[in-house]
Order: sequence, then structure tokens, then C-alpha cells
Amino acid sequence: MRLAGKVALITGGAGGMGSAQARLFAQEGAAVCVADIHAGNGRRVVDEINAAGGRALHTPLDVTRAEQWAEAVAQAEATFGSLTILCNNAGANFRVSFDDQTEEMWHLIMETALTGAFLGIKAAAPAMRRAGGGSIINIGSIATTRCGDNPGYAASKVGILGLTRAAARAYAKDNIRCNLVSPGHVDTPFIRGSQPHSPNDWNTSIDNPENLQRRLAGTPMGRLVQPEEIAYAYLFLASDEAGMVTGTNLQVDGGASL
Repeated sequence: MRLAGKVALITGGAGGMGSAQARLFAQEGAAVCVADIHAGNGRRVVDEINAAGGRALHTPLDVTRAEQWAEAVAQAEATFGSLTILCNNAGANFRVSFDDQTEEMWHLIMETALTGAFLGIKAAAPAMRRAGGGSIINIGSIATTRCGDNPGYAASKVGILGLTRAAARAYAKDNIRCNLVSPGHVDTPFIRGSQPHSPNDWNTSIDNPENLQRRLAGTPMGRLVQPEEIAYAYLFLASDEAGMVTGTNLQVDGGASL
């Protein structure tokens, strides 16, 4: 029960990594707000957690909308009494060349991953002050330290490192920590399936054996990262065990960024 008494708001909470965090946090004693723009999927995660004896609710959230952030934080405090953990997982990507990336693609990537995290931190910090402190965990990538040729994704993931460190400095006096987890190639629908925020076809999906082998070849440990392994990194940073850890970039990538 490493998170007993804590309340977590998890964006992208119905996705592969977000849902793994929600389940693990609930098992470790936290009350969990599964925040996701996809209401049906979010409710399924909540139902699963509650059926297992945890405490969870779904809150609809478009991370690019400040007013929805305010509503989500207010719902967490009204239902569970406080907010002490924020996990910013929402992201987007279009796997095209620099020449082929459109202005619309750029804005969707940047607004989802970077502006969304900024708005979330702004919304959560006052609630964490009221609670006496908290932990904010943002999502990075291999691209945080080893950029590819995708301009929007690279810029958003380098930018999130700067945002994380700025928040860590700004809120340390309030006992609010802010850290970054940078996953490697994680086996989720983000790189396997196709969604509006992360479209894939046979040329980009890891369902294509050639694409899978390319990612495995770039990972010294020789396998894909599992969502649960990212969740355990989040668990450490959310827990009191990481009480003096702030402004760091924890890479969970099997060596892919080396």
C-alpha cells in the first residue's frame, strides 16, 4: 500500500500505459481518477478497478481545454477529498517525414503533449498546495534525448523535459515534485493500432514484423517495454520513497536511448 491516502488524476487513463498506472495505483491504495477523452474505455477501466475493491471514477478530459482541467481537479477533490498525484500521459504522433508533417499535425502533437501537460500542472498545483504537497509525473520518450526526424514529436518531447524542470523548481517550496518518465518502445496501441491521435498503417505499425524487428534491434535489451514496467516507474515517483526526487528524467527504455 505504497500510495495509501493519496489521490491520483491520470490522463490517458484508458490507454495502454495510463490504464496500467490506474490499476497499479489502485492496488497500492490510491483513489484514482481515470481521465480520458474516450468515455467508454475510461468507464471500463474504472469498473475493473472498482470490481477489484479499488476506488476509481472516470472524468472526461480533453487535455487542451483549461476549463475541463478545472472540472477534473474539482471532481477529484469533491469525490476523494484531495489531489496529490498527477500523471500526464496524453500524447499524439504522426509518423511522417519533416517535409510531410503539416501545420495541423504539428499543432495537435504540441497541444496534446506539451500544452496539455502545462495546463494540467497549472490546474493541479493549487489542489496539491491545499493537500500539503504532491507528485507530478510527465511522459517523455526516447525522443527526449535522441531526436528523430519527426519535428512535432521531437519538439514536444524535448519541450516536456524543460517544462518538467521548470515546474520542479517552481513548486519545490510547496512540497510538490515534478519528474519525467521517458519510455522506450512500449507495446501499446499507440504503436500497434491506429487512432486519430496516433495513426498507423502497415508501414508504421509494429504488427509489421519488419517494423517490430527494427525497434527490437534498436533496444539493447532486445524486447519491447511492457506498460506495467512504465507503471512501476510512475509508482516509485508518486510514492513517498521518491520524496527527494524532483526534476529528473527516468528512462525506462531497455537502453534504446543509448
